[in-house]
Amino acid sequence: MERKYKNLCKPIKIGNVTFRNRMFSAPMSGAEITPECTIGPKSTAFYELRAKGGAAAVTVSELMVHPPTDASHAFHLNTQTVGSVASFTYTADAIKRHGAVPSVEFSHSGQYAGTYLLDKNKKDSMVQYGPSEGTRPDGIPVKALTREQIRDIVQAYYENAKLAKLCGFEMIMVHGGHGWLINQFLSPYFNHRTDEYGGSLENRVRLAREVLTAVREAVGPGFPIEFRMSGSELFEGGYGLDEGVRIAQAVEDLVDLIHVSAGSYKFGFSVTHPSMFREHGCNVYLAEEIKKHVSKPVATIGALNDPAMMDELIGSGKVDVVVMGRALLADPFLPEKVMTNREDEIVKCLRCFVCMAERGATQTRRCSVNPLIGREWEGGMDLQPARKKKKVLIVGGGVAGLEAAVTAARRGHETILCEKSDSLGGILKCEQGIDFKHEMYELGVTLERQARLEGVDIRLNTEVTPEYAESVQADAVILAVGSTPIVPPIPGIDGDNVVIVNNYYKEKEKVKGDEVIVLGGGLAGCESAVHLAREGKKVHLVEMRDALAPDANIRHRPILLQELKDQNVICHMGYRGLKVTEEGVICEAEGKEVLVPGTSVICAVGQRACRDVADTLLDAAPIVKQVGDCIRPANICAAIYQGYHAALDI
Repeated sequence: MERKYKNLCKPIKIGNVTFRNRMFSAPMSGAEITPECTIGPKSTAFYELRAKGGAAAVTVSELMVHPPTDASHAFHLNTQTVGSVASFTYTADAIKRHGAVPSVEFSHSGQYAGTYLLDKNKKDSMVQYGPSEGTRPDGIPVKALTREQIRDIVQAYYENAKLAKLCGFEMIMVHGGHGWLINQFLSPYFNHRTDEYGGSLENRVRLAREVLTAVREAVGPGFPIEFRMSGSELFEGGYGLDEGVRIAQAVEDLVDLIHVSAGSYKFGFSVTHPSMFREHGCNVYLAEEIKKHVSKPVATIGALNDPAMMDELIGSGKVDVVVMGRALLADPFLPEKVMTNREDEIVKCLRCFVCMAERGATQTRRCSVNPLIGREWEGGMDLQPARKKKKVLIVGGGVAGLEAAVTAARRGHETILCEKSDSLGGILKCEQGIDFKHEMYELGVTLERQARLEGVDIRLNTEVTPEYAESVQADAVILAVGSTPIVPPIPGIDGDNVVIVNNYYKEKEKVKGDEVIVLGGGLAGCESAVHLAREGKKVHLVEMRDALAPDANIRHRPILLQELKDQNVICHMGYRGLKVTEEGVICEAEGKEVLVPGTSVICAVGQRACRDVADTLLDAAPIVKQVGDCIRPANICAAIYQGYHAALDI
């Protein structure tokens, strides 16, 4: 077989282990952590799915090596906790049986222990240890580790490495980046020690070398050790790329793979995990430069999901391995699709941060575009065929309807999808007008391609009435009729200088002049404001409430608000639009009328469920289910989950 992406699909030998391709699954926390800090069955299945999807290595994350100084609720491995060794063994087995190499990430949070605990009082009451005495930016005191504690931590790495190998893991990743303990010792920002662990780079790298030496002693020669590091800390006071190169050189004799990431969680989360506002592969330059100065293979990570880009990175010699996290949450089968030349079927990560937001908010793992996350263990890895085949009518070709159609067809149902317009994608079509949200538009394109491949009978320009539904004689109907934009009843809103945000992609030419007003400060309005500002417009954002983007998740929202600041968007809070004129929007603010100037207006005040349509079809079949925005306007995640499970229930 002629593989389209030869470089990406080529095996690589690291240590004495051969990996089947160059696509590795990054360390990601699983779907659950038991109260005893063991790997629960949901998490085992979570990691197994990435192995089944074709990744060459799957890394379990995070194993906190020394609970006495890092009591984070994460995975712990020891012989004292019943089920601990067994849970790691079952997980390694689950990864290996699909041909992937099981790896486990060894970590210590240092002064950021307990970061993901929901009970903030418990987190705040924990003793936080770091290289030096001090106070965290959030006011929590930090105690300096003693030499005795450092020796205990190094010994813990040794003991955990021996156990991990016993459990069947075939690679160990030592986390030395992102502001965790080893990185804190490497960093001149965190490390102010005056003993042999502080000062010069030789001293600051000492802990990393001691840890890596201990791990090597535990696992023996040839066993792959991967060192994960930040190529540059990318914040004021941290080390830069030049020192990142020297750190890599200082540890390369002890490791088999140098995994180059970027930044620090606490000083640039959107850099460490590149947001939708950043270019794909924006951190690759760090790995590329480090590779020039070391002899060991180098891996890169950071918003990589395009096979052509990844193949070029390896083919040109910039890196040896690409590591993906969110991309393999969105589509665990991305590597298999690359290997089999089906790259056009890849469901791409939206970089919406639902996965990270849910981790921090509910300690669960979710993905906007992958409803399998968290239910892999229920048998969800293999979609079960329906016991009895039915005729299923899907009304509406947006994201919820398309997901329902694909799932119903895959289960063997005769599936008909009707869309009243001349194209599929629903509200996702709007996203093609905003460059940093183009992958949301692509999601609709990919779902349509999947539907056609599964044999869904797609009927465009077809409005479903009760009479039409009756003529189809479906056993089940799934209503996915979506929502319509809310247009406030104010004078001038229907003028030629006003564009409804849903229509922006096809009416861009109506946005004239250098000064633009976005009416509505929700998620859609804020992202539109950022886009227009990036195009060189002076943007006024008008919002009635006292908060912007309250509908954004807890990870995306602070990044979005910072982007508004960086793009110099002028935000008018507590302003209520009264009238649109040629000069701008007249608003009420603090009881007075104020003109917000602008020659064009984008109306983005929200969506309203199409209940009038849905209500007419509630008796269209024996089984009628409702999904997506026609229930309540929400987000892509809700639409995907509801569409998937509605089809699963039939």
